[in-house]
Amino acid sequence: MAFAMAVAGKGGIGKTSLASLLIQSLVERAAGPVLAVDADPNPNLANALGCKVEKTISELRNDLLDHIRKLPPGVTKDDYLEMGIQECLAEGRGYDLLAMGAGEGPRCYCAVNSVLRRCIDRLSVAYPYVVMDNEAGLEHLSRCTTQDIDVLLIVSTGHPVPLEAASRIHQLTQRLALRIGRQYLVLNDVADDDEETRRQAQARFPNLELLGTVPPDLDLRACSRKGEPLTGLGRDSAARRAVRSMLDKALPRASVAPGHADELALGAQSGH
Repeated sequence: MAFAMAVAGKGGIGKTSLASLLIQSLVERAAGPVLAVDADPNPNLANALGCKVEKTISELRNDLLDHIRKLPPGVTKDDYLEMGIQECLAEGRGYDLLAMGAGEGPRCYCAVNSVLRRCIDRLSVAYPYVVMDNEAGLEHLSRCTTQDIDVLLIVSTGHPVPLEAASRIHQLTQRLALRIGRQYLVLNDVADDDEETRRQAQARFPNLELLGTVPPDLDLRACSRKGEPLTGLGRDSAARRAVRSMLDKALPRASVAPGHADELALGAQSGH
């Protein structure tokens, strides 16, 4: 079964950037293919990864609704979904991306989450790792999209409003008793030596461990401002180093064969 990680938090605080760097770091470790899931109806993960999505889960569901009465004899809804899932997978180097997409027209949007959940359940058996970039806010929790997760990263900056949103997310996961293994707080855009911000944030979350901080990274900001993929960041960028360090803490021991990360990095630099 896949080791599943999910990223949650208020909108605009760097969830997608963190998810993208987590996926890229896992690929660098040569730990096996990663299933990347963009569970945000306003999808941006494909852009951050430099990947193109041809079809979303929302579009797949709409196709099913349009053709449900025309399915050939013996072909069930599950059969149709099984065939359609493969069309929704966008292939990247070391990962496949599945995007939920936005609901369209008067059709019930909540049902798209149910289809997405079923697709993830079917696909995850074929991947050692799943990384999910959730929509902003709390809806994905109440719809139980974020469930059966080994590690949930609740992202915030050091400012009061996103910290309050992070607190509500953490409280809701407890209230709903969701199947989540471990939860961590991740502070984005906080300098390594900003101990005061770390202390204040940790004081708000006495039962939530601070996994790490992503320091301000001018190269990352430049990529985001220009709409360029974060794959262009150098291996030694401050953000990449921070995410690699967090993965070391969050992942199970012996999850990566020794030396494979260096081999993959050398292959990427040489174009192979």
